[in-house]
Amino acid sequence: MFAIVLAALTMTTPTTLDDTDARLSWFRKARIGMFIHWGPVSLKGTEIGWSRGAQVPSAEYDQLYLRFNPTKFDADAWMKLAKDAGMKYVVPTAKHHDGFCIWPTKQTSHNIANSPFKRDIMGEIAGAAKKEGIEMCSYFSILDWWHHDYGTGSPGGKTQKANPNMDAYMTYLKAQLTEIVKDYKLRMLWFDGQWEAPYTEAMAKDLREFLFKLKPDLVVNNRVGKKSSDGDYDTPEQTIGSFQRGRAWETCMTLCQQWAWKPNDKLKSLDEVIRIVVQTVTGDGNLLLNVGPTPEGEIEARQAERLRELGAWLRKYGQSIYGTRGGPYMNGKWGGATCNGKTVYLHLLDWDGQSIQFKPLPAKVLRFRSLSGERIHVEQSDNGLKVTGPQGGKLPLDTIVRLDLDRDALSIPPISNPLISANGS
Repeated sequence: MFAIVLAALTMTTPTTLDDTDARLSWFRKARIGMFIHWGPVSLKGTEIGWSRGAQVPSAEYDQLYLRFNPTKFDADAWMKLAKDAGMKYVVPTAKHHDGFCIWPTKQTSHNIANSPFKRDIMGEIAGAAKKEGIEMCSYFSILDWWHHDYGTGSPGGKTQKANPNMDAYMTYLKAQLTEIVKDYKLRMLWFDGQWEAPYTEAMAKDLREFLFKLKPDLVVNNRVGKKSSDGDYDTPEQTIGSFQRGRAWETCMTLCQQWAWKPNDKLKSLDEVIRIVVQTVTGDGNLLLNVGPTPEGEIEARQAERLRELGAWLRKYGQSIYGTRGGPYMNGKWGGATCNGKTVYLHLLDWDGQSIQFKPLPAKVLRFRSLSGERIHVEQSDNGLKVTGPQGGKLPLDTIVRLDLDRDALSIPPISNPLISANGS
C-alpha cells in the first residue's frame, strides 16, 4: 500500500518546468475562484492602478494609504462568503500597478503596515481561506509605476522614470515574491503588467525559472511572460474564452463593471452570472469572478447577495461544474456540455422544451435524467441524439440533462457545431 501511495504522489509532483499537468490538477477541478481587487484606492472609488496620475494626481494617490483604515474588514466573513458562493480558490491583489503592498513586506515602506490599519491583510485572508478549505493564491503586478527603479510611470505607463534600474527592480520583485509565496503558502500566482518594454523576454524566462526553483508545484498564469503561450494557462479578460481543451484557461470577469470598488457600479444579474459560469466551464475553462470591497473593508451587501445566489445554484448543480471537463459537444449560444468519467451533462440555455437534436454521440447512452427534475426524454439513434422536454412550461435558465455513457466521455474527441436542429425545426 505504501508503495502505491508513494507512486501516486510522485506522479502529481512537477519534475520539470513544462510539467503543467501535475501543477494544474487541483486548478482544473476547482473551476471557480474569487478575484479581489482592493487597496487604498477604494477611498476614491476609481480604478486600481490605472487612475493614478489620471483621475487622481499621483502625489495624492500615493498618500491614500495614510488614510486607509478599513476597520470593518473581516477575512473570516470574506472567506465564508467565498465558500457560500461556491468558490474554490481566492486571488487577492497583493500588489497592483500602483506599487502598494497589502502585506507588511520588508522590501519597502509602501505597505499596509504603515497605514492606520497596520494589519496584514494577505495573512488574514490566507488564514481564513485555509479554515474554509479554499486555495490561497495571489495577484501580483510585474510593472510598478510607483517604484523608482521601474522604467515607466503613471498615468498608464506613459511617463519615463529619471534613472531606472531594472536589474535592481527585478531583485526587489523576486524578494517580494519569495515573501508571499512562502509566508502565505500560495498555490498560484496571477501575474499582470508584463506587456511593458522595461520587462524583457530574458527577464520573463529568468523569473519563471526562479519561481520553479522556489516552489515547483506553483501554478503561474501566462502573464508571467511576453508570449501568450508562457506560463501554465491562458487568461482571457472580461470575455469568455473559446472552447479549448489542449491548454488550460481562465476567464477573469468583474461582478460589477470596475475591478476596484466604485459607488453604484452596475451589478450583473444572477442570470448573467450563471450564463458566464456555464459558457466558461463548458468551454473547458475556469472562471475567476471579481469583487471590489469598500473603503471600510466590506463586500457590498448587493454583491454578497449575488454571490450567495450563485452559491445556491452551485449547491444544486455543482456536480455538472466541479471536477468536470468541457465537451464532448462544443459549446455555443445553445449552451454546452461538461463531462466527468462516463457522465456527460448537457447545459441547455434558454430552452423552451421542444426537441433539440445533436450530432451522433460515439457512445451508448445507458441512462438519462434532468438534474432539476423536469420530465426529459432522450432518444439515441444513428441520426443523432434527440432531447425533448416539457413544452409550454417554465424551464430554468439552464436545463441540465445528465447522460450516463458506456465509455469515458473525455476520450470522445470534441464535436464542433453539434446541433442538427433545435426547437422542432
